[in-house]
This record gives sequence, C-alpha cells and structure tokens, in this order.
Amino acid sequence: MYFFIEAMRESDIPRVQEIERQSFSTPWSAATYLRELRSPEYARYIVARASRTRVPLDTYPQAARRTWLNTLLPFRHATTAPASPYPVVGYGGIWLSVDEAHITTIASAPEVRGRGVGELLLNGLIDLALECGASFMTLEVRVSNQVAQNLYLKYGFEARGVRRRYYTDNNEDALIMWTGDLRSAEYQARLRQLRMALAERLKRQEQAEAEPQPAPPAPDAPSSPSTTQA
Repeated sequence: MYFFIEAMRESDIPRVQEIERQSFSTPWSAATYLRELRSPEYARYIVARASRTRVPLDTYPQAARRTWLNTLLPFRHATTAPASPYPVVGYGGIWLSVDEAHITTIASAPEVRGRGVGELLLNGLIDLALECGASFMTLEVRVSNQVAQNLYLKYGFEARGVRRRYYTDNNEDALIMWTGDLRSAEYQARLRQLRMALAERLKRQEQAEAEPQPAPPAPDAPSSPSTTQA
C-alpha cells in the first residue's frame, strides 16, 4: 500500500469524522470541520490517502514550494476539489498564530496504525507550519498516551507543562509539548535524518506488499474410510 498526503477536501469530512469517532471520545461536528477548511488564514488540514500503486504526479500537481513532502509525495492544496478516488486513512490539522503552529488533531484509521501513517501526517503538519511562516509547534496530548508522546519526542517536542483536567470525557490531564525552532540548522538536520528513515520504512512496506505471496499449501488428500469385514 502506498500512502500520500493532500490537503483535506470538504468531501473528505464524512470519512474524517468516521476515523475520528474510532480515535477520540469527543469528535468534532461536520460544521466545525467545514468552518476550519474555509478559514485558511488561521487553520490548515491535511489527509493521508492510500493507493495500491503510486499516484502519477501529473494527476496530483505539486505545490509551488518544493517541500520534503512535495518531493517525496504528491500534494495539492485545493480543499474544494472533486472527491478523490483514493480513500482517506488519516488526517491532521494546525492552527496558526504569528510564528506558532498548534496541532489541533491528528489520527490514523485503525487498519493502518503502526504503518507510519501517523508519522507521515506529523511530517505533513511540520511542512505546513514552515510554509505558513511558523517557527515553533505546540500541542496537547493525554498524559496516558505514551505512544503519541514517543512520536512527538522523536520529532523534537518537549514537555513544557500540564493542563489539568483538560479532557472533558474523563477529566484527564493534558501534557503541553513544544518544539524548539523548526528553522534552526540543528532541527533541520534532525528532521532530514528522521525523514530519510521514514521514507525508507514506507518504501520497504510498499515493496513487501507488492511481492507475490506464496500460495497456501494444498490440503492433504482425505483418507479413505476404513472398512470392517463382517
């Protein structure tokens, strides 16, 4: 399976909500997503799509700025484009404020978890933040969500504080995490290494799935029933 990143389209909202209901206990309404998509001056959203083959770049023209995702994966920005034939398997978004980008949400569908889709989405959000002029990123994450925290730590987020009883479903605390300067030479070098590793991981997965699977062994021939002489 091949995964690629696009801007979220209005036609993606029902599928995004489906994944959200599978991921979070307090999902957003369709009206909220629609409002966010129609406010690009402060909010940007992306989706991860799946395809059994690589998507031709002439079908999905690259954005003017050649970010890492533009180079590795096709990407388009139009949120009102016609519905895509490629299914959504994850999504994420940011709010923009001066030189900061706040990750509002990020999730992948249960059937693709553990396959790098969440990490791919996080890279897409980092590129969006940089494109929009942000130098820092921040987010809240449940204190119990160690898997997500490990991913954020890997990409340079650090715990800076706690929001008490932040999550309304169970009053769980939220850990506040921030990056350093995304544009610093140190962070960019770290990002390049992580992205090379992610690209290699996705490539290996794609190649493994493309290899013909061995046919299952033929079942043993049934044995003849024994007979008894009278």
